[in-house]
Amino acid sequence: MDAMDSEIDKKRSLINGTLAMMPLSLAVIPWGFLAGSFAIDSGLSILEGQAMSAVLFAGAAQLVAMGMIKAGASIMTMVITIFFITSRHFLYSLSMRSHISGLPLRWRVTLGFLLTDELFALCGHHKPENFDRWYALGAGFSFYLIWNLATFVGIAVGAQIPDLQQYGLEFAVAATFIAIVVPNIKSWPVLLAALSALVSSVVFAYLGVESGLVISSLIGMTVGYVSEGWIKS
Repeated sequence: MDAMDSEIDKKRSLINGTLAMMPLSLAVIPWGFLAGSFAIDSGLSILEGQAMSAVLFAGAAQLVAMGMIKAGASIMTMVITIFFITSRHFLYSLSMRSHISGLPLRWRVTLGFLLTDELFALCGHHKPENFDRWYALGAGFSFYLIWNLATFVGIAVGAQIPDLQQYGLEFAVAATFIAIVVPNIKSWPVLLAALSALVSSVVFAYLGVESGLVISSLIGMTVGYVSEGWIKS
């Protein structure tokens, strides 16, 4: 009976994780369409375009990488650029280390691969003692499947309808991050960090600063850190 109850609990956690991630999974579908369309527009084959989502599995990095491929950038330039774009995942990993460090290697590798902005937003605030690996697996794997299915549709449609990006699907990128950030603004330091990053990114974009997003991220983190220390004191 205990073994049966355990299996039921695992399935329930998988389902709950999938359902909890569903709003973000649905929000990212247009983004997946765009990634698939970009792959075809960049000259990648159907297999190469799908492999970008299956192996790299990083929306913003994929879009940037395909744009650089189209522009004829060197491999080293792409590697360095994608490294900085995805460097925030180091912070996610450090934050989640206490949650998964005690798990078997297969779990650490699997959850590490599935760790995205969306999964961190969903599970990052959980206390280590309350962390449910099966819940995280259901959330992360369902998001991975939907992202790859959306990419496949984008590849199929992109092969038939050129310049799919002209239909404004890129707004899905902003909409997804808005959906991630806004629910987590629950304190003054987080609010100040978000506002400072937002304002500075708009200013840098207006001025045409190429590294504006990276600088804005650093500004936001600095403001959040300083304001948190100031409020506690």
